[in-house]
Amino acid sequence: MIKAKREKVRRSTFDRVFDAVNVALLVIVILIILYPLYFTVIASISDPYELMGGNVILLPKGFTMEPYTNIFKNEEIWIGYANSILYAGVGTIYALALTMPAAYVMSRNIKGHNLFMAYFMFTMYFGGGLIPTYVLIKNLGMLDTRAAMILPSGLSVYNMIIVRTFYKSNIPNELLESAKIDGANDFRIFFQIALPLSGSIIAVIALYCAVGHWNSYMNALIYLNDSDKYPLQLILRNILMENQMLKNIDVNSMSSIQMEAMMRRSMMAESMKYALIFVSSLPVLVAYPFVQKHFVKGVMIGALKG
Repeated sequence: MIKAKREKVRRSTFDRVFDAVNVALLVIVILIILYPLYFTVIASISDPYELMGGNVILLPKGFTMEPYTNIFKNEEIWIGYANSILYAGVGTIYALALTMPAAYVMSRNIKGHNLFMAYFMFTMYFGGGLIPTYVLIKNLGMLDTRAAMILPSGLSVYNMIIVRTFYKSNIPNELLESAKIDGANDFRIFFQIALPLSGSIIAVIALYCAVGHWNSYMNALIYLNDSDKYPLQLILRNILMENQMLKNIDVNSMSSIQMEAMMRRSMMAESMKYALIFVSSLPVLVAYPFVQKHFVKGVMIGALKG
């Protein structure tokens, strides 16, 4: 008790000012980070006229749930939501099925290890480009198929290196050697020893892959023609493009009734844009707290030598 009081007395005025400045700066940074999400929420429930007038800054104005009602009535959005869940779910499982075994093998320093690692690393710096990739997808018969959204992005070398570092730094060779002495082969060691000990890194890579698939729209824009296969992000992009086209329409040739209807549609599209951004981000926001501690651990793993 006395020691604690002495330490408290020893703190100088400079230390207290330093702590106060740090706290103030951290609060400002947190507000800067959180405000875009907060604004998205209040903009989505505010009256479109107030939103377009620039009156929505800190609090919602003219509370309305019409944008969310329109979203739930829009069949394309539900189809896009289902497609995004499918692509993220299946794509994450497929990526884990490729990444975990590859990382385990590369962590064991097999014969020709450096050659294989150089082969993997080469793909991180050099790629064929958009046109050769498109031609490859076309020749494989995957154009306008859901496979084009999953198969080409199966293995990330960056994620594989993170998992390889995890295996090298967290699973001792003595454990694997003792398993071999007991008669276990490599498949049994991987599935019964290495994989059960990889819960934290699996959570990290699953989050990386799921977020990547959830936010992806470029592959859909290039490879898909059927709107029934569009992911949610591409539908969101189309809504934004339609909203921009409405803003560029010449209103001088319209009657007052047509002009009012067009303006109302443009304003509602603006509110729906924010509502759809929030709805599309909700699964990631819900999932992140459950894997946060694993996510931080995974970032630290990537910083280790290996």
